[in-house]
Amino acid sequence: MSAAPPPAPTPQEPIGPQELLQLGTGADEPCLRADAARNRARLLEAAALLVAERGADGITMEEVAAAARVGKGTVFRRFGDRTGLLTALLDHSEKKFQAAFLAGPPPLGPGAPPAERLRAFGRAMLRRTVDELELQLAAEPQAGRRFTSPPRRVLRHHVTLLLREAVPDADCELLAHTLMAQLDPALIHHLIRQCGMPPERLEAAWVDLVDRVTGSAPSR
Repeated sequence: MSAAPPPAPTPQEPIGPQELLQLGTGADEPCLRADAARNRARLLEAAALLVAERGADGITMEEVAAAARVGKGTVFRRFGDRTGLLTALLDHSEKKFQAAFLAGPPPLGPGAPPAERLRAFGRAMLRRTVDELELQLAAEPQAGRRFTSPPRRVLRHHVTLLLREAVPDADCELLAHTLMAQLDPALIHHLIRQCGMPPERLEAAWVDLVDRVTGSAPSR
C-alpha cells in the first residue's frame, strides 16, 4: 500500500500592520513636568550604567538615586520598587529598538530589501543584547510567557513579515521562531560568557543563516 500523501500546509494567518508595543504602562509619560521628565531620564541612565557594571541583581534603589543625584524618594515615587525600575529600564530600551526597526533609516528600518533588513535586525539585536545582557536575563519571562510577552511578539512579528517578503512559499511563522532562537539572550549568554565566543562570530553566523534561509547574499 502506498504511503498517504503528506497533509497540505496550513494557511498562514494574515498579519496586520505592526504596532509599537510597550512593556510598562507609560500612560503618564507624555504628561510629566519638564523636571520630572529630566529626573526620570537621569534615573534610567544611571540604572543602565549600574546594571552594565555589576548586573541587575547587584543594584539598589539607593545606589541609583545617588548615581542620578536625586533623592531616594524620587526613585520610589517614579518607579515604585526595584522591579518597577528594571521594567521601566527594559521598556525604555525596547521602545527605542522597536522605533529603529519600524520607522528608522534603512537597512534596519523600512526602505531596504527584506533579506538586508533581516541581516541588519539580527546584528542590531545581538549588539543590544550584549550591551544589556544582565538586564535582559533578569527580565526573562517565565516559561509560560516566554513566547507570548508583548516585546517577544513584536520582534517575532517583524521577522515573520520580512520572511514573507523574502521567502513567501515558506512556513514563515515557524521559520521566524527558528531564526529568533539564535537571538535568545540565554543562548547569547552561554556562547559569549561560558564558551568564550566573540560577538562578531555570532553576527557572522546570523548573516550566514539569513543568507541560507533566503537564498541571498549581501551586496559587496
